[in-house]
Amino acid sequence: MRILVAEDDRETARLLGALLDKWGYEVTAARDGAEAWRELQAENSPRLAILDVMMPSMSGVELCQKVRELPRGASLYIILLTAKTAREDVLAGLAAGADDYITKPFDNQELRARVQVGQRIVELQQSLAARVRELEDALAQVKQLRGLLPICSYCKKIRDDQNYWQRVESYLGQHSGARISHSVCPECYEDHVRPELEKLRRQKDSE
Repeated sequence: MRILVAEDDRETARLLGALLDKWGYEVTAARDGAEAWRELQAENSPRLAILDVMMPSMSGVELCQKVRELPRGASLYIILLTAKTAREDVLAGLAAGADDYITKPFDNQELRARVQVGQRIVELQQSLAARVRELEDALAQVKQLRGLLPICSYCKKIRDDQNYWQRVESYLGQHSGARISHSVCPECYEDHVRPELEKLRRQKDSE
């Protein structure tokens, strides 16, 4: 899984990158808010980001606000990294769209736990999105018969929207997605099939 780390302090950025790499994550680094913004606008941008609150050109809080306005921004999991522990600062970050936060200096195991939570949520979102696409594709393939169907009283063909007459099985196959198999109902068997069989039997006996 790819994680964006936006941190202007080189030592902190190096430590974060080394830890995440050790834990099996692919790290994309950004040195300031503007560079992080460019990364997050890319088509295949990381789905989890660790953003420093205090960065040149654009703060982590400002970046959160801008990211959440993107079409794909709602699915990004954002962890704010902050040296500020005042309640109002934390609330401002969460109100801007952050999912979680961790304070500097951070505990390595706490960081790992919070990243793992974010990873599980991102993977769940991706799984749900894939399921929704499957359902949408399935619904797109479902065709329903609606309205009045003109059927010939004699041959039972159906007239379509282009004024062409089709056999019932052809029309149903095109408009319902059903596969048609042929059989004989009991009444038709007695009225049509049995007399034909009797006629063939009599012909055979007379030969």
